[in-house]
Amino acid sequence: MGIREEAYCAAKELCECAGLKSGQIMVVGCSTSEVAGSRIGTNSDPDTARELYEGIAQALSEHKVFLAAQCCEHLNRAIVIEQEAVPGAEIVNVIPQKNAGGSFATQAYSAFLHPVVVEEIRADAGLDIGNTLIGMHLKRVAVPVRLSAKKIGEAPVVAARTRPKFIGGIRAKYDDNLGVDQRKA
Repeated sequence: MGIREEAYCAAKELCECAGLKSGQIMVVGCSTSEVAGSRIGTNSDPDTARELYEGIAQALSEHKVFLAAQCCEHLNRAIVIEQEAVPGAEIVNVIPQKNAGGSFATQAYSAFLHPVVVEEIRADAGLDIGNTLIGMHLKRVAVPVRLSAKKIGEAPVVAARTRPKFIGGIRAKYDDNLGVDQRKA
């Protein structure tokens, strides 16, 4: 299986495990260096980014979920996203590049219809390809999701979904179906 197919399968599986619905957001952090077997930040590759993007975008499109592409640390892990997904958000003025934003965020920026960059987001699920640290862009209660694939290319893959906070303590009653993974991550 190629990188595009691996990325598609991982994103599709996460959409299904997280029960993502139309209009929700999945943040993806991706090191093309790690996918290629190099150390993060040392071998950014636009061709690998395109393959990853096309696979992930296809899966998210099928579920009508927005992609939030996390930039690298040189842009403070800012987010590239379709303007439609974040109406009224405070945007920042930067265009990701291979060595300042990373190849994956650069690919997303060039492929989106109306890309904007924001400093932060609170996504409903996340896919971390190559230890890019996406946690800062997830809603407050993140729950690990164990995907079938442990790697894309040579990069480790970690996934998470989110759920609403439980409040009220011992006397509270909870809706067990609200935000819960049907496959019990």
